[in-house]
Amino acid sequence: QVQLVESGGGLVQAGGSLRLSCAASGTRSTFIIHSGGWYRQAPGKQRELVATISSGGGENYADSVKGRFTISRDNAKNTVYLQMNSLKPEDTAVYYCNAEGTAYGSIVGLLELWGQGTLVTVSS
Repeated sequence: QVQLVESGGGLVQAGGSLRLSCAASGTRSTFIIHSGGWYRQAPGKQRELVATISSGGGENYADSVKGRFTISRDNAKNTVYLQMNSLKPEDTAVYYCNAEGTAYGSIVGLLELWGQGTLVTVSS
């Protein structure tokens, strides 16, 4: 089994910062991330794209987070990050990691995975 494990959510005051991490892990299989992204879902709203990073390192951001959030990756650690600065109350949501990659081991092939979600709460 392979999965994405997210961490780094929590409660922060407006104007503060958080860094989310999304690491690929597996038992009897390895999942190599090719491209990744972060999405978020606020209460009563649909899930929306926050940022993506391609296999070549190209970045894409929602207009609402441009200039405040930065997506990055560490290929050696097989991890995708989301650095969030100047947080606003409207950034409050459950943040989900998404990744496409290749699994090796007992599971083999191209996969798209989602993390379990991590809650970010920004107080005013």
